[in-house]
Amino acid sequence: MKDYYAILGIASDASDGAIKSAYRKKASEFHPDKNAALDAPARFREVQEAYDLLSVPAKRQDYDENRRRSLLENPVETAEQIWKTYMDKVLR
Repeated sequence: MKDYYAILGIASDASDGAIKSAYRKKASEFHPDKNAALDAPARFREVQEAYDLLSVPAKRQDYDENRRRSLLENPVETAEQIWKTYMDKVLR
């Protein structure tokens, strides 16, 4: 499971305004027209995917519930994925 909050660099209790602001910042940073890095298009799509999910209250609620359930049902796998996403972000 992707950690969309980590992708946008926000906390899981972020407001709608914070989500939108983080999306605009990340989208501008990774937009292929502004960033020549080879991974920029993939990162841009990832940011877009995160915003598309987190900006819709019903989708966000479902995602948050699934995230809580995953942590309870598969704690090791979920923790590995969360840490991988976090470390990828830190090392880039």
